[in-house]
Amino acid sequence: MKRKPHPLRRQRSTKIVATLGPASSSTEVIRTLFEAGVDVFRLNFSHGKHEEHAQRLAVIRELEKEYNRPIAAMADLQGPKLRIGTFAAGPIALRAGQPFRLDLEDRPGDRNRVRLPHPEIFEALVPDTELLLDDGRVRLRVVSCGRDFAETVVVSGNKLSDRKGVNVPNVVLPLSALTTKDRDDLAFALEIGVDWIALSFVQRPEDVADARKLIGGRAALLAKMEKPSAIQHLDELIEMSDGIMVARGDLGVEIPAEDVPSIQKRMVRGARKAGKPVIVATQMLESMVSAPTPTRAEASDVATAVYDGADAVMLSAETAAGAYPVEAVSIMDRICHRVEQDPLYRTIMDAQHPDPQRTAADAITAAARQVAHTVGAAAIVTYTTSGSTTLRAVRERPEVPVLCLTANWHTARRLMLSYAVQAVHTSDVATFAEMVQKACRIAHQVGVAQEGQRLVITAGVPFGTPGNTNVLRIAWVEGSDGHL
Repeated sequence: MKRKPHPLRRQRSTKIVATLGPASSSTEVIRTLFEAGVDVFRLNFSHGKHEEHAQRLAVIRELEKEYNRPIAAMADLQGPKLRIGTFAAGPIALRAGQPFRLDLEDRPGDRNRVRLPHPEIFEALVPDTELLLDDGRVRLRVVSCGRDFAETVVVSGNKLSDRKGVNVPNVVLPLSALTTKDRDDLAFALEIGVDWIALSFVQRPEDVADARKLIGGRAALLAKMEKPSAIQHLDELIEMSDGIMVARGDLGVEIPAEDVPSIQKRMVRGARKAGKPVIVATQMLESMVSAPTPTRAEASDVATAVYDGADAVMLSAETAAGAYPVEAVSIMDRICHRVEQDPLYRTIMDAQHPDPQRTAADAITAAARQVAHTVGAAAIVTYTTSGSTTLRAVRERPEVPVLCLTANWHTARRLMLSYAVQAVHTSDVATFAEMVQKACRIAHQVGVAQEGQRLVITAGVPFGTPGNTNVLRIAWVEGSDGHL
């Protein structure tokens, strides 16, 4: 039996991103995840075949039609994967102080050496450079090196097996963020119509510029912050991207663990100041891959990201391959909602309003938040073509939902990643009176306002002019009739 579409209004402002995978590929599971609270679905191109990602996106688009609600889809590109070769006799054990050689020789390794099939790494090495193998479980320090080898000493040893990953902290490697595989994946993702592209292995602004040229405006670009060199260019990378992800997995390998929390806060604050969405990701509810409930530390980790003001929090293996994908979404939904009900949360949000620029658009948007608070409005309504009006409203972190009305499907979907936004795809309006009437009707229909409540409406006149927010209006909701 076909389910009756309904708005599924979220009871929180922070969005939830969930990764699809073997544990969450069926139509029924994807639907259940959406109903449990997912706002953005992540397609991880590090795993799976193109046809599998296409099938999952097709399910998402069918749900979108069924519920008459935009749903965002993100393609996460793998990026360069640096790995050692294999060992002739299986895993080896390395001990601190012993010498160990990395080279380009195409033969299996032993306890004294192993192949590192990445000449780009050797080009960038200098004595005393530190290399991390197997997510930092093995640490090597370069003693001497050349174009095809590095003699190292083991700083901290452990068991080491075939094809483990390699990280080179604090070194900008002469590698593009886009491999041949990434370019193929990117072309396919754009062809099937994803809304966001997440770019891995970002080291410098040029990486984002190269990806932007290939994307050509067909999707929004999100830069993953997982390399120390990216942090050095943080403000520039935020400016060049449409959003960022605090990818704490690789970042936590390449920088000291004690530095990750402060850098996370810096990234969230920088993105919010720029009016760009920011996702906090990796290991948020990691134990729920195999357990039905999270640890208290994990719940606190999710809460911290919400208190920081992140637009979204993300689940990876928890929903892609875990035994409890729906439960992971449900508990994340409850944590976000509970934090946002805390008076301290509102105090923090209100204490961190970025200074508006000296423009009419910023003045109107900053005023909208204050007016909504003063008159007790149920929501702020934004009419937008490009999304800029809505993003300005989001930057203010209002205490009420931001109802985005747009005639552009691409804009509606992309904005579902942003804090507090409930996007509705609707036809364009021709007059100011029609705009106000439609805003009140849709706000009532989708459940963000009841009869007798007020709305604060912002828009740009003349309609359809991107970035031209110049009108603020207070309106009363009188009821609902007609179509969106």
